[in-house]
Amino acid sequence: MCPLPQVPSHTTKPPRAVFPDEVLSGGSLQSDFAQESIFAFPPNRDTLGGTSYLIVRNEGNILIDCPTLDQTNQDFLGAHGGVRWLFITHRGAIGKTAEFQQTFGCEVLVQEQEAYLLPGLTVTTFRQEFTLDASTQVIWTPGHSPGSSCLYYSELGGILFSGRHLVPNQQGQPVPLRTAKTFHWPRQINSLRLLLERFTPETLCYICPGANTGFLRGKRFIDQAYQHLASLDLPNFSSHLEKPTKNLTL
Repeated sequence: MCPLPQVPSHTTKPPRAVFPDEVLSGGSLQSDFAQESIFAFPPNRDTLGGTSYLIVRNEGNILIDCPTLDQTNQDFLGAHGGVRWLFITHRGAIGKTAEFQQTFGCEVLVQEQEAYLLPGLTVTTFRQEFTLDASTQVIWTPGHSPGSSCLYYSELGGILFSGRHLVPNQQGQPVPLRTAKTFHWPRQINSLRLLLERFTPETLCYICPGANTGFLRGKRFIDQAYQHLASLDLPNFSSHLEKPTKNLTL
C-alpha cells in the first residue's frame, strides 16, 4: 500500500515581532534600535514546544534555538538576511541544528558540555562566557542541563533570552522550574543568584523565555525582569518545589 503524498501545511504561523508596541522610555537609548528587529517563532514540536527567537542586526543575525525547519520559517529567515549565528541554550533545543547549518551556513554556538551532542558539525564552544560584540554575550547558567546558557542583549534596557533556565509560571512571572529532567537543581538556583549579582534593574528589563510562553497570555516577553527575579525567595525555593514537576511545553 503506497503512502499518501504529504500535503504542504497552510496553517503554519509566521514569526511575530516581540516588541511591536513597546515604547522606548524617555528616548534615552543611544542607538537606532528598531523595535521590529526581534522575532519569536511558534513553539517547535522538535524541541518539546520550545520557543526560538531571531535578532536581526547589521552585524549578522542571531537565531536563538531551533525553530521548525519548514518553508515558512526558511523563507522568513532568508527574507531577513539569513542566520550568522545559531546559539543553542540547552541540549533540548538542538532540534534540526545540522540542517540549519547546512541551509544557512551559520556558525553554531553552544556551551562546551553540550557540544558532543552535535557530532560532525562545526561548532564554536565556550566555558563561562562568550562575547559576540559589545551588545551581545552568552552566559553559562548550568542547572537545567549541564550546558544550559542564556544570551544577553543590551538593547531596550537589557533582554535575557533564558532558554529553559527561567520560564514563566502560571502568573507569567519568571521562575526556575524543577522538572523530572532537571540536571542539578542547586546549581540552577546558584546560576540565578549569579545573574542577580551580574545585572541591575537598569540593565535587565526583559526576559524572553524559551518555553511555557503560553503563560504570557499573548505577550512575548516578561517585563520588569530584574524586579521579578529579585523578589523570589531563593532560600526557600527548593522546598517549594521539592517534588519535580512535569515538563510544561505551552
